[in-house]
Amino acid sequence: MATARLSRKRARTSTSAASTSCNVHSRGASIRPHLVVVRPKPDCRPTTYFRKDFRMAKRLTQLQLLTELEPVAAHNLNRHLSLAKEWHPHDYVPWDGGRNFAAMGGIDWDREQSRLSDVAKAAMITNLLTEDNLPSYHRVIAEHFSRDGAWGTWVGRWTAEENRHGIVMRDYLVVTRGVDPVELERARMAAMTKGFDPMSAVGQADIDSDELADAGFLHAIAYVTFQELATRLSHRNTGTVCDDPIADRMLQRIAADENLHMIFYRNMCAAALDLAPDQALEAISMMLRNFQMPGTENPNFRRYGALMATHGIYDRRQHLEVVVMPVLRTWKVFERNDFTAHGERTREELAGYLAGYEKEILRFEERRERIAARKASKQKTPAPSS
Repeated sequence: MATARLSRKRARTSTSAASTSCNVHSRGASIRPHLVVVRPKPDCRPTTYFRKDFRMAKRLTQLQLLTELEPVAAHNLNRHLSLAKEWHPHDYVPWDGGRNFAAMGGIDWDREQSRLSDVAKAAMITNLLTEDNLPSYHRVIAEHFSRDGAWGTWVGRWTAEENRHGIVMRDYLVVTRGVDPVELERARMAAMTKGFDPMSAVGQADIDSDELADAGFLHAIAYVTFQELATRLSHRNTGTVCDDPIADRMLQRIAADENLHMIFYRNMCAAALDLAPDQALEAISMMLRNFQMPGTENPNFRRYGALMATHGIYDRRQHLEVVVMPVLRTWKVFERNDFTAHGERTREELAGYLAGYEKEILRFEERRERIAARKASKQKTPAPSS
């Protein structure tokens, strides 16, 4: 009996220490006897030991997933807050270069006023309209996360940080007259009216509706992990083609935010893989096989997207080699040994999809090279003399 009392006392002490290691908790959930959080590893993701019956469960409900992963969310929220730097959009805009438009007695926009190339314009407009659709992204995240504790705090903080991106980009483009502000506003109205839901493609896939309802959280964190990294890359490369140090500095600042956001979601996905390996891998595989970049709802997306791909801002190879594969390697998806037979089949399906995607990239690149060669040949051919 004395040994049993001592064991229970040690368990209570261990759990209490784990619960106080995070500053943010959900109401009434600071002590979780089924979860122990120990010293974080160097990657700042705490090692977690989940309750055995959950690890052995066939499928976890969304509520169970949120409850079990909430301490990990609290840890990563605190990590994010310790690393995020305060910045202000007005510090990144060259206000002294601005002037009134016609409505205020000035001059309206003209193409000759812009110092941006056509590629830079396309990329800036695409990236800004993507940032403008924040209400759609907030809705998806808020619907699948909790409003309480660390989850609710993260959703609010993430939304507030993301909101700065559209503010500073629009101010820069309007002040510098980089693009037509009237057309930009019309495009914003059209894009936001249409909205964007990354879950729609998954909803249309061949998956049981009951399973999809409980997988919404996993699909959401899987999607935003890849999307945040993709957006970071697009912003960084856009800054390069703008050929303006002010724009480059602004977009580097935005990209730094996106990187921290990606790390939060990547760590949450990693913890989900530890908690429910098969279920998490299903969500990752489903999202990758139906992945859509935000911006597809924007006017001119196809034309601008093709222009951006041609000039190396964001293309299929970058998506695979710079976004998808590094994240999968971080999660050790192809090295893990904790999947069941069902999970192994999911992993094989994912590997097959990635191999097929690589073949599609090669065909696309070969076609692009042939088109470029034909254009170059036409330019070299002298015009017939009259």
